[in-house]
Amino acid sequence: MDLLNTLVDKGLRRELPTREEALAVLATSDDELLDVVAAAGKVRRQWFGRRVKLNYLVNLKSGLCPEDCSYCSQRLGSKAGILKYTWLKPDQASEAAAAGLAGGAKRVCLVASGRGPTDRDVDRVSETIKAIKDQNEGVEVCACLGLLSDGQAERLREAGADAYNHNLNTSEATYGDITTTHTYADRVDTVQKAHAAGLSACSGLIAGMGESDEDLVDVVYSLRALDPDSVPVNFLIPVEGTPLAKEWNLTPQRCLRILAMVRFVCPDVEVRIAGGREVHLRTMQPLALNLANSIFLGDYLTTEGQAGKADLEMIADAGFEVEGTGQVTLPEHRVTAGGGCGSHAEAGCGSHADAGCGSHEGGPCGSSADEQAPAAARVPETARVSEARTDLVSVRRRGAGTDLAPNA
Repeated sequence: MDLLNTLVDKGLRRELPTREEALAVLATSDDELLDVVAAAGKVRRQWFGRRVKLNYLVNLKSGLCPEDCSYCSQRLGSKAGILKYTWLKPDQASEAAAAGLAGGAKRVCLVASGRGPTDRDVDRVSETIKAIKDQNEGVEVCACLGLLSDGQAERLREAGADAYNHNLNTSEATYGDITTTHTYADRVDTVQKAHAAGLSACSGLIAGMGESDEDLVDVVYSLRALDPDSVPVNFLIPVEGTPLAKEWNLTPQRCLRILAMVRFVCPDVEVRIAGGREVHLRTMQPLALNLANSIFLGDYLTTEGQAGKADLEMIADAGFEVEGTGQVTLPEHRVTAGGGCGSHAEAGCGSHADAGCGSHEGGPCGSSADEQAPAAARVPETARVSEARTDLVSVRRRGAGTDLAPNA
């Protein structure tokens, strides 16, 4: 396919595809899927070889969140039967992190529910970061605490945090359909605060919430403009008791197309398969390793993932290797110059204040007045072909916040 040859060439040069090319990836047929995976795999191997970075989540504070994010089982008014607990103590969090590190993870992601941290919360997390780093040489720590106030990113950096995660989740045009208690602009602001403080920015999306192909392309182009070092791609886990519990819009094939599109748009960035890979990719997870160079090991925040041992076997059987602590994840040009996908030196989509994806004055790329219907109404019928697999959704009952051993 001429399209795929063009996208490979652009990916090897770190050149931004056109929106039409990105949309065309999502529109490819099942007959073309292996060709799409092979093409995106060339770009992935150019910048990351056959390494797979393992990350491990520790939920520091579960449930009881005042925000109303429709996808989240920890949201305000959630009826999901998840674990609920207040802040773990630093030694408890460090013990939970140790399990993931022993399983091969090189990054620990410390997550807490809530709108954003108070200054006292930042102190708590700072103590936890110190405890983890004192006991584990070379470990990376990423914090994910919600919206940041001025100065908080700098304090986390001083405490030893290496990265900060805050996802955009969906396009600016449809953000109000999933959350009303904060705005898309609030999320962008937090990613920019993390970047400015010298933290490695981590920001991604959630697919499967009823969005259109245009929405997916919009949010990925907006992410490229923000220039995060890592882009987690979550596939919605429709947890009973949340407003999106009935949204089963993904197939394994569509998940692979989405990952391929993200890889082509952000060729030299850590693309991470995050929540929902077991639920939606299922037996096609190994194929996805040709597109993404990073996964979460073990369980997620409120739901259970594949057994850690199975993750490691999958990586080995697919011909990949776990990235070691001494190996640098990002390509050298990003480490030394801070350039690469979405760098401000490039005139990529969204690189100018008055144009591009996510511009507050002009709206997302390709938006128009007749595209402002609720996201679910604009999903192509061909995307609504996946059967509900509620049997694959299990609420987490082990690890952090329990007396049971974690999955790692």
